[in-house]
Amino acid sequence: MRKSIATVSLSGSLSEKLTAVAAAGFDGVEIFENDLIAGPLSPEEVRARAADLGLSIDLYQPFRDAEAVPEEVFARTLRRAERKFAVMERLGADLLLVCSSVSPDAVDDDALAAEQLHRLAERAAGHGVRIAYEALAWGRHVDTYDHAWRIVEAADHPALGTCLDSFHILSRGSDPRGIESIPGEKIFFLQLADAPRIALDVLQWSRHYRCFPGQGDFDVASLVGHAVRAGYTGPLSLEVFNDVFRQGDAGRTAVDAMRSLRWLEESAGLTEPPAPVVPASFAFAELVTADTEPLRVLLQSLGFSRTGRHATKPVDLWQQGEARVLLSSAGAGRRDGATLAALGLETPDQKGAVLRAESLLAPVVPRRRAPGDAPLDAVAAPDGTELFFCCTEPESGTGWTADFAPGPAEAREPAGITRIDHVALPQPWHQFDEASLFYRSVLGLDPHESLDLPDPFGLLRSRAVSNPEGTLRIALNVAPGPGERDERPQHIALATDDIIATARRVREHGAGLLPIPDNYYDDLEARYDLAPDTLAALRESGILYDRDEYGEFHHCYTVTVGRVFFELVQRTGGYRGYGAQNALVRLAAQHTAERGRPSR
Repeated sequence: MRKSIATVSLSGSLSEKLTAVAAAGFDGVEIFENDLIAGPLSPEEVRARAADLGLSIDLYQPFRDAEAVPEEVFARTLRRAERKFAVMERLGADLLLVCSSVSPDAVDDDALAAEQLHRLAERAAGHGVRIAYEALAWGRHVDTYDHAWRIVEAADHPALGTCLDSFHILSRGSDPRGIESIPGEKIFFLQLADAPRIALDVLQWSRHYRCFPGQGDFDVASLVGHAVRAGYTGPLSLEVFNDVFRQGDAGRTAVDAMRSLRWLEESAGLTEPPAPVVPASFAFAELVTADTEPLRVLLQSLGFSRTGRHATKPVDLWQQGEARVLLSSAGAGRRDGATLAALGLETPDQKGAVLRAESLLAPVVPRRRAPGDAPLDAVAAPDGTELFFCCTEPESGTGWTADFAPGPAEAREPAGITRIDHVALPQPWHQFDEASLFYRSVLGLDPHESLDLPDPFGLLRSRAVSNPEGTLRIALNVAPGPGERDERPQHIALATDDIIATARRVREHGAGLLPIPDNYYDDLEARYDLAPDTLAALRESGILYDRDEYGEFHHCYTVTVGRVFFELVQRTGGYRGYGAQNALVRLAAQHTAERGRPSR
């Protein structure tokens, strides 16, 4: 289906928005009135600019407070409408969005509303314009799509139809199945937006928290399916009011929007792009730093052994069980710390994963390969983390570990670590929703509930994504506001079957574990009926504890090196979370450690 987006969804001038929309591959735009009247381009110039970019102008919006008003008020409405019709003729737009009235002049009279909309449509038809009537979720008397349709049906004018907006429908909890009873030719336009489910005034919810489909909690795909089955053949158009999007880069936001629509078409059964290739686990995590010595010491104390060195690059492979860490100085930038720069994803169909990524506009990372290097392909996640599609033990061919020749052994006694449980990646504050959609659509990972975690300096927003088996988990975190990206550390969580024994071995090997205040354990004793010796062991090693309906979770942390620290975790009985209720304690302890003050 054709794809469109409202200019209100993007930042910048109208000219900048049109350029970004065209570059992302959209077919058309909705021109938001404010973008036109506040800009220097005349309607004719906007029309020419859109045409040059290959964009149709699919809708002009909004026209407010039109119907069910006293006659003297409606007379002024018609005069106002005539001016808008004239602008639309100059603009080359033939469809006007009319929102249900919120005016105190409006009365609860469907017959009057229908009669006045009929007259408005008659005037519009004289200018070659059609009217799409939309129910605002906060409309004074008309606030549901089925009510709006009844009025359109009663008005009975060929130039009058309805506009369906997923936010207005789903935010009110309306049943979208009724859309199929509307004749397809009377659905003049379909506007799409997702949103997180939050308890908020619906107007404020709409104006500030809409997001692209796949980034929130609404079932937008089912609504699209109902509209298509009703016979709708117009564009899928995004109308997203979002404070963050309107401050971000327009080009990047437009690409994110296009990815959303491609994913939505697939979810609604309208297209069949290359299927997602869901990664099975982590093949490796790559740490990059100008000075590898601090991390080398930390890895040794965690029980890792250096098992190989890359044949052509300054990269060492460290391993314990199935947990693999690459330690690299290649391309290291800042001299003041380490960065988690790349993740290797165990992928059963590497070529299929690349095709999927490209179909959803994920940027493929250009790579130089020396003769004999394993053919690894990677895409860049929104925060710049490189994601490599690889197979550690392929049935045929050469796996990526063959690139690493045995070097001088640096073996250590294992500490009981078995694999990488999850990684946590801080996101730029304006790319959190983009990242959530990226991992969901490109990799086929399942998004978890979005959480607001307490931090000593505000709230930390977090959302995890995982494969269905829970063998690959990524936690996406975002700071409260801009400018705090570089202050948030990344971390790698390492799984063990006996965290108390592992923590003791790690401490014996010289690793500094993050001190946890005694107050935490006093509170833990009050909340849970833990055996005294268990509680004492947790206190001794700074191990935190959580439980859910499926099982228990134990975890502790190393000190931070650069921007990276490690977490040791033990899941028992199918525990599904990440110890969210302990986040404040961990964050506060890290802030204390950074300032060099004792935490006990």
